[in-house]
Amino acid sequence: MTQISKRMRLLLLVIIDSLIVSFSVFLGYLILEPYFTNYSIRTLIISAVSLLVFHHLFAAIFNLYHRAWEYASISELLLVVRAVICSIAATMIIVLIFTLQTPFFRLYFITWMMHLILIGGSRIFWRIYRKYIVGRSIKKKPTLIVGAGEGGSLLIRQMLRSSDMKMEPVLAVDDDINKQRIAIAEGVKVQELIKDIPMLVKKYEIKKIIIAIPTLTTDRLKEINNICNIDGVELFKMPNIEDVMSGELEVNQLKKVKIEDLLGRDPVELDMAMISKELTQKTIMVTGAGGSIGSEICRQLCKFQPKRVLLLGQGENSIYLIHHELTTKYGDEIEFIPIIADIQNKKRLQEVVNEYKPYAVYHAAAHKHVPLMEYNPKEAVRNNILGTKNIAEVAKEAEVRKFVMISTDKAVNPPNVMGSSKRVAEMIIQSLNEPDGKTDFVAVRFGNVLCSRGSVIPLFKKQIEAGGPVTVTHPDMTRYFMTIPEASRLVLQAGALAQGGELFVLDMGEPVKIVDLARNLIRLSGKKEEDIGIKFSGIRPGEKLYEELLNKEEVHPNQVYEKIYRGKSKVYDREQLLKNIKDIESGNIDIVDFANRSDKYFEI
Repeated sequence: MTQISKRMRLLLLVIIDSLIVSFSVFLGYLILEPYFTNYSIRTLIISAVSLLVFHHLFAAIFNLYHRAWEYASISELLLVVRAVICSIAATMIIVLIFTLQTPFFRLYFITWMMHLILIGGSRIFWRIYRKYIVGRSIKKKPTLIVGAGEGGSLLIRQMLRSSDMKMEPVLAVDDDINKQRIAIAEGVKVQELIKDIPMLVKKYEIKKIIIAIPTLTTDRLKEINNICNIDGVELFKMPNIEDVMSGELEVNQLKKVKIEDLLGRDPVELDMAMISKELTQKTIMVTGAGGSIGSEICRQLCKFQPKRVLLLGQGENSIYLIHHELTTKYGDEIEFIPIIADIQNKKRLQEVVNEYKPYAVYHAAAHKHVPLMEYNPKEAVRNNILGTKNIAEVAKEAEVRKFVMISTDKAVNPPNVMGSSKRVAEMIIQSLNEPDGKTDFVAVRFGNVLCSRGSVIPLFKKQIEAGGPVTVTHPDMTRYFMTIPEASRLVLQAGALAQGGELFVLDMGEPVKIVDLARNLIRLSGKKEEDIGIKFSGIRPGEKLYEELLNKEEVHPNQVYEKIYRGKSKVYDREQLLKNIKDIESGNIDIVDFANRSDKYFEI
């Protein structure tokens, strides 16, 4: 509602109330005229003027003119009763003082009754008008609510009150038997169980489903998503009930169920004290700080109040964006230093590290696109291998306390250049670690990160928006997936756990078929598979059907922390490794062969 319409609404209410108040005394007098003796017109005028003044005074005190009367309930009507009683009582006192006559109680009782009926009735009429006349003219989509608890009740009330949501709550479902056939809010009843949703959607022609269960686990969300896998029906979630109650979010701030919600796991609880000890009031450097993983690591770092964060990256625009974001949010508490530098330039890295002396380095800078690196193997070697070697050696020379490298599941038995380059980078990290060294070197390995740059999900979304088809390489291809925040938090936890030389592996859950991912994305976009289509394009250069997180000889069965495993690391002859890297750089050794057959090259 615009400012002008608000003023018009206020003026209209004031005029209506003024007319009701001004004439109610005279109307009451006409009704009771046979009973009046010695009651002059002067007394009636004093009564009318007093009522008008006191009504507006108490209307202001009880805030009657700044309420959304289209949502009026008993509490709002009680305010009208209080305002009317106070104005009538004050008027009777004024009449007694100015006329020295005892107020005629029957007259003021009639006036009181008319005030309540007409003033209260005008508010109720406004609600009826908004709901049944204006509301009917707005086309609302039939909506089913999943969950009949406090969240569902709040949501239904908001839907009925807000025309902006354009949703009509038809019914609710809940697996609690005790709630069946009970109206949870304004006549909306709990009809059946969650498993009955497909039948109810058909029966009531439901177009939208909203999940209103704040304590829902990820596994249960997946189950409900599968039940709601119905063409033409959109699936939403209401915000967390705690955020609604605290005022951070509104009930009507719904969000569509996203693919991240279905593939993610329930959040892991971090050891905040352990991580704080490593990061609080320290200088931390993040390479590749403008990338998907690097930028999220920076965001997660800020929660532990480091003294300074060095945002290092080659891309000017990406570093500007993350620097602006973090400075805007945390600039009063943390110093952020944007650094444009290429990790292939060792001298530049030495200048930065010697100037700022970071306590820890999180190395997220890398080329990660598998097919692109097949076409550009020398760049993969220069950036992923030589760049890692540069920043790791500089960290060791400067006695940086912790060095954490971000690795990938593609480093396991790699058939491609990208995975092989990351495996060699892991070898570099392991070879630099010394039992009595000043720097603890550790690598953290995980799989595909949802919605990171170059990942499959943004590509699928663009293809769906363009009308399809969605291109999937092979019907049996699977991948491990993790959300960006989840991966970044576990990287920080792994860094805090590091004692030096470890290869940490994050628990990625079960692998997901890419074709199932595509189908879910099509449906969550409100489209039908037959309209968009899925096209199998064939496996690209360097790809394999499935990924592994550890080689058999690397497996260490016990978790060192929730969702974090420690892989068994090897000790490499550093001089021999450096010689082999030179041979890789010159083309004398094939990088894929080297990554997969380190025993041959090190005679293990």
